[in-house]
Amino acid sequence: MTIHSTHPFADADPDPARRFRGRVGGAVTLWTAGDDHDRAGLTVTSLMVALGPEPAVLALLDPDSDLLAALRDSGRGVVQLLSWADRQLAEAFAGTAPAPGGPFRQATFVTESSGPRLATATTWAGVRLAGEREVGWSVEVTAVLEHVVVGDDRDPLLHRRGRYLRLP
Repeated sequence: MTIHSTHPFADADPDPARRFRGRVGGAVTLWTAGDDHDRAGLTVTSLMVALGPEPAVLALLDPDSDLLAALRDSGRGVVQLLSWADRQLAEAFAGTAPAPGGPFRQATFVTESSGPRLATATTWAGVRLAGEREVGWSVEVTAVLEHVVVGDDRDPLLHRRGRYLRLP
C-alpha cells in the first residue's frame, strides 16, 4: 500500500489517467501466496486473462507489496474472485481497513499446492509466476493458470470509481 501526504482525488483537476482507470472497473480478486507460516495477500482489480495454449492472468501489482515478494519466493499463488459478502475482506487485504491479527485472520483459508485459498471462494485459480516487468508505478506479472475451478458466482464483488458494486 502506498501512503500519500494528500488525498489522490482532492485536486480540482485530478489526473485524467487515474480518472480513466477508475471508470474501467472490474471484478475484485484476492491474490494470495506462501504457506501456513509465511503468507501474503493483496486485493487486485487491475487484471486480465489471456487465452491461448498456456492461458495466463496478467495483473498490475504494487512493487512494494508483500504479495509480490511472496510470489517471487514461491513462484506460485492463488487468484480468487471475491463476492459481495467479502467487501470487508477486500478492504483488509488492500490495507484500507483494520484487520486485527492480520487479514488472514478475517476469514477461513484452505491450503492448496499453490498457496492459501479463501474457503468460500467458488471461482479460483492456482497460478505459476511466469514473468514480470515494470509498467508505470506497478509491476505487471504474468501468471500461468495451472489449476482452475469455476463455480457459481451469484453475487460477485465489482469495483468502479472507488466504490464496490453488485450486479442488479
